[in-house]
Amino acid sequence: MEDVEIYDMPPSLSGKVAINLFKVVTGHGNYGSVPSYYREVHQAICSRTDERVQIGVFQRLLSRSALSITVQNQITDHVNSADGFLNKVSLYKGLALIALAQQGKPPSPKLLENFIQELPKPQLGEPKELQSLRLQLVQENPLILSLTLAELLMKDTIKVELIPEKKGLFLKHVEYQVTSERFKVSVYRRYSDFDVFHELLLQRYGYRIVPALPRKRVLKGVLTSVSEREFIEGRRRALARFLNLVARHPFFSEDELVRTFLTFSGSDVQTKLRDACKKLGDEFMTCSYATQAKDYLPADIQGQFASSRELIRNIHNSFQKLRDRAEKMAERSKENATDLQMFGKELSCLGSDETSLPVLASGKSPWVALKQAVKGLSVEFSLLSEKAVEQGRRDEDDVVEKLNLFLDLLQSYKDLCERHEKGVLHEHQRALQKYGVMKRQMMSATVQPKEQRTKFTFISNSPQQENAIQAMELRNYFSLFCLHQESQLIFTYLPITSHILGAFVNSQVQGHKEMGEVWQDLHSKLKCLFGDSNGLQTPPLSPR
Repeated sequence: MEDVEIYDMPPSLSGKVAINLFKVVTGHGNYGSVPSYYREVHQAICSRTDERVQIGVFQRLLSRSALSITVQNQITDHVNSADGFLNKVSLYKGLALIALAQQGKPPSPKLLENFIQELPKPQLGEPKELQSLRLQLVQENPLILSLTLAELLMKDTIKVELIPEKKGLFLKHVEYQVTSERFKVSVYRRYSDFDVFHELLLQRYGYRIVPALPRKRVLKGVLTSVSEREFIEGRRRALARFLNLVARHPFFSEDELVRTFLTFSGSDVQTKLRDACKKLGDEFMTCSYATQAKDYLPADIQGQFASSRELIRNIHNSFQKLRDRAEKMAERSKENATDLQMFGKELSCLGSDETSLPVLASGKSPWVALKQAVKGLSVEFSLLSEKAVEQGRRDEDDVVEKLNLFLDLLQSYKDLCERHEKGVLHEHQRALQKYGVMKRQMMSATVQPKEQRTKFTFISNSPQQENAIQAMELRNYFSLFCLHQESQLIFTYLPITSHILGAFVNSQVQGHKEMGEVWQDLHSKLKCLFGDSNGLQTPPLSPR
C-alpha cells in the first residue's frame, strides 16, 4: 500500500474544503486531480529545509498573477497561516484560487467544494522561473541589515540645549530643549523624563542596544561653580548622544515610545510614555519574526557571536584610547589659549608700567618707545588665544563628540551581551535543567506502582511548565537573532571612522592656518616695530 502523507490543516481552511483538498493531494476520492504544474511550482518555491512555503514567497508569486491588489489580498487571507508558512495543501488551494480569479471568478474557498474535475492551472510562468522568488526572499532575510551609515544618519538629528534653570524649593531644576529635525518640533524635558524613557526602552527592547544614560547626581546649592557647569554641560552632550543613537536605530526610530518622547508637549510625558509601553509590550510579543528566529539563524551562530564580540571588544579598546588622546589635545589647545592670553597680558602690563626711568638711563635708552611697541603686541596674542580656544572647541565638538558617540554605542553592545548571558540565556539554561528533572521524574514514575505515581503525574502533566520552557527557548533564539542584527549595526557604524579622521584633520588644518596667519602678521609687525630705527642691530627673528 502506498504511503499517504499527512498534512497539518491550517486553521483558515474550512473543514469540508480541507478534507477535499487532502483527498486531491493524496489522490484519494473522486474530487479531481492536481495538475503536475502545481507540484512543479511547489518544488520550485518551497523551503530548502522542509516542504513549507514562506508567505512572503507566496505573495511574490501572487504579484505575477496580474490580479488586482484587492483580489491578491483576498487570496492571501484565505490561505495565510499564523506561523508565516504555507504547507502543501495551503499552497495548492492558493494556486487554485489564483487560477479561478484569473478566469474572472471571485476567489472564494466555496468554489473548491465538491470540485470533481482537475484543478485549474494558474498563469504564473514556468516553474524554473519561479525559483528566483525564493532566492529573492533569501536575499531579504530579516536577519540581515542592509542599511548604510548614511541612511542611519539621515533618519534624524536631535539637538539638546540647556534652558534657563527653574528654581525649585531647594535646588535649581535643569531642563533641556529637545529638537528633532525629522519631526520639526521642540519639546522640553527634565532628566527624570529621560530616566523613565530609558527604563521603558529597556523593558520594550531588552534584546537590543539601548545606550546608557549619563550618571545622575544630586546637585547641592546653586550651579555657580566651574565643576557644576562642566558637569551639566557634559551631561547635556551625553543626553544628545543618547537620543541621536536611539532616534537613528533601525528598530527604535519608528516606535511609538520614541515618537512620544520627541513630540509630546503635554504636561505629563512620563505617564504618556508608560501608557504607550503598556500598550505595546516587549519586542518579543510584537515582532513577527520572534517565533521563527531559530529558522533564520545560521548553524554556527554561537561561533559568529563569539567572533563578533571579540572583534568589537578590541575596537572598543582602540577607540577609547583614541578618544583619550583627542581629549588631551583639545585640553592642550585650551591650555595654550590661556598661556597665550597671559603672555599678551604680561606684555601689556610691561608696556603700561609708568615707573619713571633713572636719570642715568633716560638719555640714550629706547625703553619709552619700546614700551609702547610691546604694549601693542597684546592684541595679536589675544587673537592667538581666541584661535586656540576655537581649535579646542572644534576638536571637542567635531572629533571628541563623534568618538564618544561611537564609544557609547560600543559600550551599549557590551552591556547587551552581558544582559544576554546573565539574563535570557541563564534563565533558559535553568529552565532546561528543570525540564530535564521533570522528564526524569516522569520516566521514573512509569516503572513505579500506580499508587506511587500520583505526585509525578501532576508534575509531568503540567502544560504551563512546558509552555514556559518553550517560551523561554523561543526568547533565547530571538535574543541571538537580535544580537546578530545588533552586531551588524556596530559594523554599519564603523565607517564613522572616516568622519572622525576627516574632522580631526580639517580641524588641525584650519586651526594651524588661522593661527599661522596671526603669527605671520605678528612677525611682520615686529619687523616694523623693532627695526634699525634706533641704531641697534635687530637680532634675527628666525634661524639662518
